[in-house]
Amino acid sequence: VSLRNVLAMVREFRAQNNTTPVVLMGYLNPVEVMGYAAFARAAAQAGVDGVLTVDLPPEEAADFVAALRPYNIAPIFLLAPTSSRQRIAAISAMAQGFIYYVSIKGVTGASHLDVAEVAAKLAEIRSVTALPIGVGFGIKDAGAAAQVAALADAVIVGSALVQRIEAMAQNIAAIVPELAGIIKEMRLAMDAAPVRDEIR
Repeated sequence: VSLRNVLAMVREFRAQNNTTPVVLMGYLNPVEVMGYAAFARAAAQAGVDGVLTVDLPPEEAADFVAALRPYNIAPIFLLAPTSSRQRIAAISAMAQGFIYYVSIKGVTGASHLDVAEVAAKLAEIRSVTALPIGVGFGIKDAGAAAQVAALADAVIVGSALVQRIEAMAQNIAAIVPELAGIIKEMRLAMDAAPVRDEIR
């Protein structure tokens, strides 16, 4: 799958749905190959709302952010459990749309989610920015999704779905119903989670 393939998928989605926000998440290299200005223009024409380039630190992002600005495409950045207050402030100053908080140390889909640690870090981040905060990494089931939903503005799930797709690779027809069931279970659990007004 190429970046141009992805943009074509966004255009196809936009032909059916013009209201659901679309955020692209990936590495910077394909964007650099296309060129910042060309990418921003193509992303806007496809209907992209935000871009998260996971390996682009804010110290090197000024040109990319400038290319996105005329098209109102939000540059989205990651924060981690190890992010200092200074780094939180620097990223918050450049970010738009929302901030993606990586809830665990390590690679996506691994390790154990410590909800108390997440709550403490979100409070620290919220003391610096009013942007919504999405939390991802380590959210593997409905229970974890509900716990995070009580703390965050968005719950981001990726690896749990990718792992199910991989496990069902020999039964392609069953993948969509399986994923729909997992997402429905998470959605219902999140909707039932208590909302903590003091952090909203």
